[in-house]
Amino acid sequence: MGSSSAIEWTDATWNPVTGCDKVSAGCKHCYAETLAKRLQAMGHDSYRDGFRLTLHPHLLDLPLRWRRPRVVFVNSMSDLFHPDVPFEFIAAVFDVMRRADQHVYQVLTKRAERLAELAPRLPWPPHVWAGVTVERADYLGRTEDLRRVPAALRFLSLEPLLGPFDELDLEGIGWAIAGGESGAGARVMELRWARQVRDRCLECGVPFFLKQLGGYPDKRGGDAATLDGRRWTEWPALPATTGVLPGMA
Repeated sequence: MGSSSAIEWTDATWNPVTGCDKVSAGCKHCYAETLAKRLQAMGHDSYRDGFRLTLHPHLLDLPLRWRRPRVVFVNSMSDLFHPDVPFEFIAAVFDVMRRADQHVYQVLTKRAERLAELAPRLPWPPHVWAGVTVERADYLGRTEDLRRVPAALRFLSLEPLLGPFDELDLEGIGWAIAGGESGAGARVMELRWARQVRDRCLECGVPFFLKQLGGYPDKRGGDAATLDGRRWTEWPALPATTGVLPGMA
């Protein structure tokens, strides 16, 4: 796992940490937990402990071995800023990202407070992006923590989008991704919620990416993920210092 990804807003995943714990409403139907249990049943070595938080030092150098530059979602199967991940391991992950600078890295967390606390002790070259998940308006405090991170690009993952955002402050934010929930028991995303986010992005000049409309068994992604007759798949500018070119992701 890791060389490619079906996630529309990236093209590879890298999981030096697997497993996590639920911290907010968006975690209720965690896709990573479901997938981890499936991989455990299949005998996958990295998931012998299922979804229990596990460090994988042997996977730290994986991006250094990838020749083709790519956009990399860091820890799609966990959260790098989980309280049980030691700072020394986080620092090792950041050191690899610093050295494997042909790629662009998307570091996404729900533990925004720990991200902001540790950010000053970590390197933030232009090809390492910082993001937080904000699934409902009552978690908007995470954006305040994100703004304290000295990353060249800060982004929001509003997925699964579980409610309206009557006020969405995009100051200091360079990208917004939204999407409905998928999988068994998926909660409905109202289109007006996605419109609110899109309209706010248009007002602020922030690229907007609508991943999927959500649902089960059809998550209504791809060409079906339209809003007012259009697909919204905007990207921020990619750092010229990397080998990643527009359209590669």
